[in-house]
Amino acid sequence: MNMQQLALEEAALKTLADTVMDRLKAVKAEMQTALTEGGVGKVDATLPDGRKVAVISRTDSKPAAVITDPEAFLAWVRTAAPSEVTTRLVTEVRPAYTTALLAEMTAAGVAEVSDKETGVVDTVPGVEIRATRSTTHSVRPTKDGRDLIAEAWRTGALGHLNLPQLTATPQEA
Repeated sequence: MNMQQLALEEAALKTLADTVMDRLKAVKAEMQTALTEGGVGKVDATLPDGRKVAVISRTDSKPAAVITDPEAFLAWVRTAAPSEVTTRLVTEVRPAYTTALLAEMTAAGVAEVSDKETGVVDTVPGVEIRATRSTTHSVRPTKDGRDLIAEAWRTGALGHLNLPQLTATPQEA
């Protein structure tokens, strides 16, 4: 293949990929909304003839304890567990203690810890329970799903879908 042909092929594939990616983003957002609003955990993707080609599964966000105000967190640990604070040029809570506290609060679902000896429950300032990842979904093709979709594309069986078409951008006069 000569360089001119390679350049054209790359430009064409880039244009196709960009067009498909733009439509994929829009459809993915619509699918996420439909899954969330419908309270649906998963849905099968089937061809018009009923053959299953993929499973779409919702992944919900998982709340976890995160430090939102490091100074307030440090001040609390200085009072509640001073042995867990180290002072160097910078004063900070020992990372292992931070990890353990955040895990405990994540498991409890609240930014509180209880003293193991006294049972006193403290609200931990500077920590909140927040979603650490956004709700999303995944697409898992069946074993032969990709081949079935490719065949359906070639035969026109996907013509009813709003798949992107390359159209020329209107030229301004």
